[in-house]
Formats: sequence, C-alpha cells, structure tokens
Amino acid sequence: MNKIKYLFFATLAVALAAIPAMAQASGGAAGDNQFTVSAAKAIGAGVGFGIAAGFAGIGQGLVGKGATEGVARNPGAASTVQTIMIIALALIESLVLFALLIVFVVLR
Repeated sequence: MNKIKYLFFATLAVALAAIPAMAQASGGAAGDNQFTVSAAKAIGAGVGFGIAAGFAGIGQGLVGKGATEGVARNPGAASTVQTIMIIALALIESLVLFALLIVFVVLR
C-alpha cells in the first residue's frame, strides 16, 4: 500500500510541475489558443453527452427491470406500475434532452 501511495504522490508532483512547462508563450500564438479552446469544448461536449446518454440508458433499463419485477409480483397492479414507469422514462429522457441542449449551447 505504501508503494502505491508513493507512486501516486510522485505522479501528482510530476503532473503539477508540468503545468508551468506547458504554459502558452505570449505573443503570436493567440490564434492557436482559440482553436485549442474550440477543440476542447467540442471534445468535452461530446464526451459529456455520451456519458449522460449512457447513464440514462442504464437508468431506463433499471426502470424497465423494476417495472417487470413489480408486475410479476402483483399482476393486479400492472396498469399502475405501467403508468409510473412511463412517467419515469419520460423524466429520464428529458434529462438527456437537457444534456443535448447544453451541448448545443456550449458548441455555439
């Protein structure tokens, strides 16, 4: 455990020491900076939306699993369980649409 701790802190020290080394030089590199910022925004927005959509898919699967288990245990409550499941799926999907909207706003 001690070796892992020392390895972690050594890696952290090297990473923090590299920050000033990677600083942008002042002067004529302003155009490159804007391109880099735009590229980083696009990559971040794409990765963020992918994570949001992936976790929403997992959540929808869990909602479906819970609904089918609930109906299997009590078939008389199938209509109530189905209504609650549809509302939950709509709320999950609305969160994904909000994430997509944020992606469009960031990339604007």
